[in-house]
Amino acid sequence: MIAMEVFMDIFALRRQGLSFRAIAKKLKVHRNTVKKYLEEGAVPPRYNSSTRKESILAPYFQIISDWLEQDDYRATWIYQRIRALGYGGGYDTVKHHVRKIKEANRRKAYIRYETVPGLQAQVDWADFQVADLTGAAVRTVYLFLMVLGFSRAMYAELVTSCTLQAFMDAHIRAFHFLGGVPLELLYDNMRHVVTGRAEGKAAFNVEFSHFARHYGFKPIACAPYSPWVKGKVERPVDYIRESFWRGYGFEDIQQANRDLTAWISDTANCRIHGTHREAVDVRWQKERACLSPSPATDYDTSLKVYRKVYKDCMISYNASRYQVPPDVIGKRVLLKIKDGSIRFYDDDRLLVACREAAQKGSWITHPEIIEQIHHQRQMLKENRCGRPKGKATRGLVNASLFPQVFYRPLSAYDRFAQGGDSWTN
Repeated sequence: MIAMEVFMDIFALRRQGLSFRAIAKKLKVHRNTVKKYLEEGAVPPRYNSSTRKESILAPYFQIISDWLEQDDYRATWIYQRIRALGYGGGYDTVKHHVRKIKEANRRKAYIRYETVPGLQAQVDWADFQVADLTGAAVRTVYLFLMVLGFSRAMYAELVTSCTLQAFMDAHIRAFHFLGGVPLELLYDNMRHVVTGRAEGKAAFNVEFSHFARHYGFKPIACAPYSPWVKGKVERPVDYIRESFWRGYGFEDIQQANRDLTAWISDTANCRIHGTHREAVDVRWQKERACLSPSPATDYDTSLKVYRKVYKDCMISYNASRYQVPPDVIGKRVLLKIKDGSIRFYDDDRLLVACREAAQKGSWITHPEIIEQIHHQRQMLKENRCGRPKGKATRGLVNASLFPQVFYRPLSAYDRFAQGGDSWTN
């Protein structure tokens, strides 16, 4: 089959007197093709239309679309599920269809979402690499970033590990730095915030939910694989990476955080923002008045575990033993662990505080608790010695093991038997 343009050129060149061979050579087609159309007459090439068969995957189009609306599932996952539903086709058909849907979803436009002052802030983590002078050894530090939605004022700090404790502590410092707490905080599906999803709804980490309730904000998890929803915090990561971090001479984490805070105060929060075209710090002053004040006391972000007190006044934690006062033997006491220190509580009463053992298998004791144990034992011993003796041992005290009885002659019993005397006399 040739194109319509080639068909028309064949007849035009023939009218110019060219031979079949010359026309074929000029149009780069076979000589028999030229001969066929010239001998059959001016009949243009036609494609035979045929009804296209429906795809074997068609009955599953809707359920596949629903799955991909919920999450960015892989084609292999979808293929296994629809096979269980009766699909009898091949994997490649599923793969091509899933790819087509995902590409269409990526091309979807979205509306820029601006917030009123004090309504929302966005939070995210980012990885930053630290190399030594030779570039051979590379380690990772992590950037915590919070950005207010209205003003774009930011707070950032570097930490060495992405623990829940470090995450909540960074929130507390961000609230103090920014001047208050917004009504909502937007996150992606990070493990510190979201532990799973059920029926399309996010299940939040229990400890983090208590933290949010303490500060009075509502945590919001954006849809999976939707980074554009958190654009206000995603783009500043690149800004920090290029304007502050690139070429920065890293010494230690404390110095880096001091330099980062100074850069944020002097540069980032003073710039003219590209979206609202105003100075960030000017809009920040307006937004600060709309933020909720922080609570009078900060949330205790310590790791919290319960342990039982053994008869020897010891508690086992992380393969080491810790001594507590003897009056809580048999109870379950609360341990609060933070920054290498452990505090032991009986309800709200602080029992003792100490440093966490440097090596596993250690025994941590306290002289004052040992003194309490000795004092308690001495008191128990004195109480035992001062109590009256039991009835079973009174015979020993009286120097006799036999009870004292009265003796009567047998004639007296004869009178009792004959009724001549009373038994009660």
